[in-house]
Amino acid sequence: MDDPSAPSGYLAVNRAWWDERAPLHAGADSGYRLDDFRRDPDRLHSIEIDEVGDVAGKRLLHLQCHIGTDTLSWAGRGAVVTGVDFSPPALQVARRLARDLGMGERARFVESDVYGLPDVLAAEFDIVFASWGAIGWLPDVARWFRVAAHFTAPGGFVYLADGHPTSWIFDEYAAAPADLRVTYPYFTTPEPLAYLGPDETGSYAVPDAPTVHNATHEWVHPLGSIVQAAIDAGLVVEMLHEHQAVPWRAFPFLVPGDDGLWRMPPGTPSFPLAFSIRARKPGG
Repeated sequence: MDDPSAPSGYLAVNRAWWDERAPLHAGADSGYRLDDFRRDPDRLHSIEIDEVGDVAGKRLLHLQCHIGTDTLSWAGRGAVVTGVDFSPPALQVARRLARDLGMGERARFVESDVYGLPDVLAAEFDIVFASWGAIGWLPDVARWFRVAAHFTAPGGFVYLADGHPTSWIFDEYAAAPADLRVTYPYFTTPEPLAYLGPDETGSYAVPDAPTVHNATHEWVHPLGSIVQAAIDAGLVVEMLHEHQAVPWRAFPFLVPGDDGLWRMPPGTPSFPLAFSIRARKPGG
């Protein structure tokens, strides 16, 4: 059995969490609203749409795709997509969605964790994509970028959008901007942040669901480490943006916009809630 204090043990705990949540996220009461998605299969936000650009005819690899809504959104925009996730229940939902949408010819899904993907997939892609709550679940961001670069065709690029590491340091339950206090580290620590329940029941998409696997382990990756990881993987960073909006209610006081993004209330000081990076592989 994996040692729960080793990275593989931590990831096994995280997989149990995601395995249990995937069927809940496919349910009628989930914030994923899959019935709506079947009618209008596009869940992408203006940030990634504008920064990734036209994907028609492009080969796109989506790392940590979960139940595939973003993967299939790119397919609907003309990409030929491969979604990757380590959770079999999540991929069952993704494959069913692809069939329901008639996208089986344009979308396939591969079961693997990111680090082991080179052992099970042999392909090159024009775009390697991940977004919104991805890299914090993994201990080694440099290895993440090495894997992403491995699958990027010469001339193609890796694109990552995620919560800004500055925003992760604050107490996520602060009722007002004035109540924000530094609660978590900004820099990577030897051990992950552990959330061990039972107060962590449910999920971000189904908060009130009764759940059994409530422990998770997450890792801090400062922005400098993320950029350096891309450079060390042999990629050329051509874009790094910080955003004052994020696709989830990261703090109770954030206000929603018509674009599906959440922001600080008007008149309050700002800090970055999200970042995005695009790094190209030389050649092509």
